[in-house]
Amino acid sequence: MRKLWSAGVLAGVLLLGACGDPGSGSGSGGAAPADVPPDAPPGVAAPREPSPSSTTRQRAAEKPRPGEPQRADAPKVLYLGDSLAMENQKVLGAQLRDGLRARYRSAPYSGTTLCDYLEGTGKDSLVPGKDKAAALVRAERPDYVVLQFWGNAWGYTPCMDGITYDKQRAKYFDRYAADARRLAAQIDGAAGGGRTRVVWVLQGPDAMTPDRVRRVNAIYRARAKASGGLVADAGRTVSPASGRYTWVEKLPCTTYETRNPAYCTEPGSGRTALHRGDDFLHFCLAPTTARSRPCPVRSPGIRRMTAEITRVVADAS
Repeated sequence: MRKLWSAGVLAGVLLLGACGDPGSGSGSGGAAPADVPPDAPPGVAAPREPSPSSTTRQRAAEKPRPGEPQRADAPKVLYLGDSLAMENQKVLGAQLRDGLRARYRSAPYSGTTLCDYLEGTGKDSLVPGKDKAAALVRAERPDYVVLQFWGNAWGYTPCMDGITYDKQRAKYFDRYAADARRLAAQIDGAAGGGRTRVVWVLQGPDAMTPDRVRRVNAIYRARAKASGGLVADAGRTVSPASGRYTWVEKLPCTTYETRNPAYCTEPGSGRTALHRGDDFLHFCLAPTTARSRPCPVRSPGIRRMTAEITRVVADAS
């Protein structure tokens, strides 16, 4: 049984390797008919979206909708990250707009990690200069910058200088903590004394290296505490109650999911799928392909995580 599970993990890694770095969670959900509605928050009908043209390691930035009514005190949110953010971005935007009438911009790039969004990384970055975190903060003046990164561990992105979790574990964590510190400082500097706060999104369990995510999350918590940021423990919502860092493919349906059958994938057993059987990292239930884009189907894991991010922003606003 152990050999079969290991083979399944390896198969998942090989599949994802064609789309990006498994350690960073690159290469989000893939091909689904263009007329399949994307995920939607409670009480909001999911709109039909055109098929995005972004490819692997490219971003799919979402700008504010023209003519959308805004409250004078509505928060402005900027969402950055890797392929987890890529697949989450439409759902998070819908929840923030529906619940808070938030002004929202997203600019995720699949296959990235924290250093890619640092100014000064130049050609060794998967993110162009205009979409660096500090550049976007200067342009957008957001109240919140939400950062969601799995933690590139397999040396895929050039700015990590080949430092990997498996071969240089201590150096990997030292570098990751340093990048978190630099990124928070650059965002703060770009805000120019404004009230921009960073929301560090904690990640869910890692099927292959559970302690890695635990320590990455500890870095996020420490940085939030040191710099006046916020923590959104989205990873807890996709973890079993018996173990915060125990990876599972399915969990019991929540009350909301039970009442909305599209989110309870196995109503007979009262359980719902968080991952596809061939993808241990992402939460989009559409097949993984080389095209990186927002998830085109309703996916319980995505809704759970974005609801927690939205809650944290709402509580702080």
